[in-house]
Amino acid sequence: GWTATRIRLTGEGAAGREGGPPGDLFLTVRIQPNARYRLKGRDIHFDLPVTPSEAALGAKIKVNAPAGPVTITVPEGSSSGRRLRLRGQGMPDPRGQPGNLYAEIRVMVPPRLSSKVRKLYEQLAAVSDFHPREGLL
Repeated sequence: GWTATRIRLTGEGAAGREGGPPGDLFLTVRIQPNARYRLKGRDIHFDLPVTPSEAALGAKIKVNAPAGPVTITVPEGSSSGRRLRLRGQGMPDPRGQPGNLYAEIRVMVPPRLSSKVRKLYEQLAAVSDFHPREGLL
């Protein structure tokens, strides 16, 4: 479920007894689970859906990340499962470097094909020499 982080604010607590210095204030921050983003330490992970042509040819894809809009460069020849790292775009860390944002490629195929798109896929299949299952049979 929830991810909890404890933050200590030195000298921000209640005043000390008999004029002593103030104590520390401790905050517990709980981060609610999110359907799109997964938090691992300070790193944020999410699935990036791409089309077969974007995966094969490469693409620049704009997405809304937790810290705001970013453009992710999908390298040519990317398959599902490939992770792309955006340094410093993860959770902030008051004591050091922020985490990273990881986009995991998910190649998506349309559930229904128009006759024109189906014909193009058939033409591609006829000329392709790519055999991803080679050696499995």
